[in-house]
Amino acid sequence: MAPQRDPVERRADEETDLHGVATWEVRSVLDRFWVLLHSLLVSGLRAFLVLLGLCLLVLQVVFGALLSPEAAVFTLLSAVPAFLLAGYVWYADVTTAEPLDLVGVAFVLGVLFAGFAGVLNTATRAVLAALGLDSGLVGFVFLALTFFVVVGPVEETVKLLAVYLYPYRSPRFDAVIDGAVYGAVAGLGFATIENAIYISGMVEGVSDPLNLVVAGSAGAIVRGLAGPGHVIYSAFAGYYLGLAKFNPERAGPLVLKGLVIAALIHAVYNSLSSVVPAAVAGLTGLPSFPVVVAFILVYDGVFGFVLYRKIARYRRAYHDARDDGDNPPELTEFDG
Repeated sequence: MAPQRDPVERRADEETDLHGVATWEVRSVLDRFWVLLHSLLVSGLRAFLVLLGLCLLVLQVVFGALLSPEAAVFTLLSAVPAFLLAGYVWYADVTTAEPLDLVGVAFVLGVLFAGFAGVLNTATRAVLAALGLDSGLVGFVFLALTFFVVVGPVEETVKLLAVYLYPYRSPRFDAVIDGAVYGAVAGLGFATIENAIYISGMVEGVSDPLNLVVAGSAGAIVRGLAGPGHVIYSAFAGYYLGLAKFNPERAGPLVLKGLVIAALIHAVYNSLSSVVPAAVAGLTGLPSFPVVVAFILVYDGVFGFVLYRKIARYRRAYHDARDDGDNPPELTEFDG
């Protein structure tokens, strides 16, 4: 779509100087000042968000016992499934392999920005507890509501912010599918630090070596299965961010669509995981742990397959496109 032009610009001849009337370009020292000021404000905001995320991470390390060597080992083990899934998305990029420096930035920002979600989620739980809305049927209803209103939207937004802040702005982000790659990596970073927090809480205060191994292993298994979910959700949101970059006239709706899809999948998982495994275990008499594992595998498997189909469609379109053709057409898995 060609940029919209003012009626004066459309009616004037090419020799007419419309600077400051209907057009604008950098001409004077003052013009350069405004451009520089805008650049500094944008860069300053980006630096502030990174610094704030770093401060929150340090606080989590200091007060959350994240420096425990045992917790670190189990956290690394728990991150393996999410790492493999993110690695697949990176490998499946049929265009050009994404540079490792940008991939690393997306991962680090995914780790840092997780603190924003952690603060909001903790504050929401504290408010529910203060109002007495954290127990019984009423507690479940309000908890599920927070998954859809707070947890899902906030966590998916901060993961997408990790992509938008740096990788998205790079000229090396040059294909729609790159959004899925960087989204998956940001989800990996988010999942890694989230796993560290949960596992640290499970092994904290456990001194007996055998009990430590049991607690850490159980935490690593559960978090290792839950971690790929973050990769899947943010890969969806990232894909639509990629669509937005190459369809700027529809960028807003596309970004919103990706975030809503990711947040809904995330919130439904959180809601069902709090009742379905317990209900199945109660009805069948099966141990709760394998039921939880089966639930996570089925849920993530379904949406992981949908993500696989989306990537496969892009790959087919890329191979089918003529060498001298335009960019691959917009592909959306969720359109009716």
